[in-house]
Amino acid sequence: MRKGNRFYRWFSPSTIEFTKEALRTPHYGFFDWLHGMIYGRWIYTYIAIGVGEHPLARWYQRLRALLAQRSPRTKAGNRQAQPSSSVADGYHGKVLPLQAATQLITIGQEIQITNLEKVIPYARARDIILHNPDHIVALECPCRAARSNPCLPLDVCLVVGEPFASFVIEHHPQRSRWITSEEAVAILQAEHERGHVHHAFFKDAMLGRYYAICNCCSCCCGAMGAHRHGTPMLASSGYVCQVEQELCIACGECGERCPFEAIRVEPQGALINFSQCMGCGVCIDTCPVGALSLRREVSKGEPLEIEQLVG
Repeated sequence: MRKGNRFYRWFSPSTIEFTKEALRTPHYGFFDWLHGMIYGRWIYTYIAIGVGEHPLARWYQRLRALLAQRSPRTKAGNRQAQPSSSVADGYHGKVLPLQAATQLITIGQEIQITNLEKVIPYARARDIILHNPDHIVALECPCRAARSNPCLPLDVCLVVGEPFASFVIEHHPQRSRWITSEEAVAILQAEHERGHVHHAFFKDAMLGRYYAICNCCSCCCGAMGAHRHGTPMLASSGYVCQVEQELCIACGECGERCPFEAIRVEPQGALINFSQCMGCGVCIDTCPVGALSLRREVSKGEPLEIEQLVG
């Protein structure tokens, strides 16, 4: 079948492989598969609607509000709770410090871990099943691409493993490219230096599992924007920032760089908002005197450190 055929993308090799994997995935039905096809095939339209940068966004918000009002689980006085929790359960990210993100890119072995409730604290989409983990694609970030004045570069979303990597390449050949794990690590490092946050993303329509690492900026990222406005789409890394006050010179660099607005700098030094800190580690390398570090915080959940999970 020629690639020019209009039916090709629905019956391409990657679509067939995605469908085969869907059939092997427990509790993954026809409408989940259809959702996955729509999301993967038209991801730029899908995300643009979600972040409010598409003409259909207004109608989507109206439909969502209508469905929320009709939901039997939506009670008077708490109308916003159900839509927020359901969106987060099905599509969410786990914050990763640079080292943890690097581990996911360089693990080099097939993995199947399905008991991740403490690491990924959501009702759905919390498995890590990696087939061909060395198959990595750099994709133009759909959130950045939706904006009129996006952060650059665009090709910073890393799609990892099969059947996802091949699906992206076949369906978005102008916006994606194969890269090596070394090139992926270089992208992670460069984005870290720009002050962007690494998230391992999970989605119910993507076979209920981890499928990508996004390197998110607070101005463009739809998930970070939703999180700021009360939809809990992001899980903490399991760490929080701490300050050695005797070293801190109150320069303000960390406060300006923090993507979660969790640092306030007073004349006596930097102060961490414990509840807002997601443990991304962006601030650590910003500090010119080494006054900041990450410490493990049990109340923030378990880290996603793949080498420890499979060790």
